[in-house]
Amino acid sequence: LIYDSFAQYLVTEKGYDKGLLSLTPESLDFCCKGLVLDLEDGNFLKLAEDGTVLRASHGTRSMTSEEVLEIYGRREWKHFSAVRGMLSRSGKYYLYDNYFDLPGALLCARVVDSLDQHDGQKKYDFWKDMVAAIQHNYKITAFKGK
Repeated sequence: LIYDSFAQYLVTEKGYDKGLLSLTPESLDFCCKGLVLDLEDGNFLKLAEDGTVLRASHGTRSMTSEEVLEIYGRREWKHFSAVRGMLSRSGKYYLYDNYFDLPGALLCARVVDSLDQHDGQKKYDFWKDMVAAIQHNYKITAFKGK
């Protein structure tokens, strides 16, 4: 329901691709707690407790071990120490740290896929639209009975 309502808003109000409205059961495997989204690069990182990148994806596409090594190296992610305590309030990263947020992670990943397919983007600027979808769907008047 959360995914559907956010996707519907992005498609009807913000003009995103209608492909976001269809969801396959296999795509739900993308969701896991503790993903970090790099808002500008469209990469999702799964970090170990020490900040080492365990795996990464660009949108929903899993990055190869070679790509992860090339971009992030073998050691602690370079931004881990700086943002560990305030990651969710960062302007560049978002931490999906609870189950409530997971539909948003999948939708963001699919938005990256769609933008890559249609626009060939290198830097992404869709986060403001995700925030607008959240605000639209969780305003008090949306919970009023008819």
